[in-house]
Amino acid sequence: MRARWGRRGARRGGPGLPGTHLALLAASLLSTAVAIYVCWKQLPPLPWASPSPPRPVNVLLWWEPFRGRHNPRRPPPDCQRRFNISGCVLHTDRAAYEEAQAVLFHHRDLVKGPPDWPPPWGVQMPPVEEREGLVMDDEGQEAEAETSAALGPRPPGQRWVWMNFESPSHSPGLQGLAGNIFNWTLSYRADSDIFVPYGYLYPRTHPSEQPPGLVPPLARKQGLVAWVVSNWDERQARVRYYRQLSQYVTVDVFGKGGPGQPLPDAELVHTVARYKFYLAFENSQHLDYITEKLWRNAFLAGAVPVVLGPNRTNYERFVPSNAFIHVDDFPSASSLAAHLQFLDRNPTVYRGYFRWRRSHAVHVTSFWDEPWCLACQAVQKAGNQRKSVPNLAGWFQQ
Repeated sequence: MRARWGRRGARRGGPGLPGTHLALLAASLLSTAVAIYVCWKQLPPLPWASPSPPRPVNVLLWWEPFRGRHNPRRPPPDCQRRFNISGCVLHTDRAAYEEAQAVLFHHRDLVKGPPDWPPPWGVQMPPVEEREGLVMDDEGQEAEAETSAALGPRPPGQRWVWMNFESPSHSPGLQGLAGNIFNWTLSYRADSDIFVPYGYLYPRTHPSEQPPGLVPPLARKQGLVAWVVSNWDERQARVRYYRQLSQYVTVDVFGKGGPGQPLPDAELVHTVARYKFYLAFENSQHLDYITEKLWRNAFLAGAVPVVLGPNRTNYERFVPSNAFIHVDDFPSASSLAAHLQFLDRNPTVYRGYFRWRRSHAVHVTSFWDEPWCLACQAVQKAGNQRKSVPNLAGWFQQ
């Protein structure tokens, strides 16, 4: 083909192209090359190309959550090994503050005790006990004073992340936090900047994933209803509802609070697995506040959850509608008890609550390692995008 084209060109006007034609051809080739380069930069990586490693991100945890009282001090998690998130450099050493791209502040530790903010960037601060700032009154609420340190300059590009997994009813001190202190929110709320639920369902890829598929063996279920509760408060809706329900059906209570039998945490799932139903009752009712009581205590244990928390529509955002029983579906505790007794006598109908297990498994969030690593991943994905939270209390308490 090349020789034939050459001969035809010679017959039309000689061996070469005029200078004008050469210039036009060169310009066309240059513009084509530029277009190809621009498009190439916008294309996703080729499937056989090695993906570029994410940029290293330094994340500082300002306090061990709850001041580390629940867990002995241990090294930060390996995000690559635990959660397949690479490029994370995690610290609890405040000496790394100026190098951190993100700093996590756990709410409960933020508002309890003396004010303990990072110093303004480039400014030497006096010891904590000498600083002015957030002052707590006898009811756990701050006075009106705001910490000037929190509003001072920060290392360039650094993000402050407010982290909280308690409900608004158990998050004192929100009103005392000034607006625009934090850049991001990290919580169980689906509209958080970094959404970390207590658990979730994901498509099953292997029969051994937890919980094992199909219906748990009914022969092992020796009891009807179980409930594990640690913080007992007669004023809570969950305790009031238990008082009513227990008049019509036997509920075996475990845990530290109320009439509960002591139950080590390591034995919880094994114990609940012996029951057909589990009371996944939250300590308060708020948007998206669906805790391990559903994901671990019920789903992972293989009991049908009876839920008291946000409304049914909120639950159905995260789990199938036929995977749980909501107390709001019944006009009274006595009618709910009658339904549980009906299911106890009709195993075929009871088994219908486990259909989701054929196609999905349960992930239970690992605290506090997983939120820490997910914060690192969020910084990697965000690039230079900037924002702040103007009204933290108004958003969280809605």
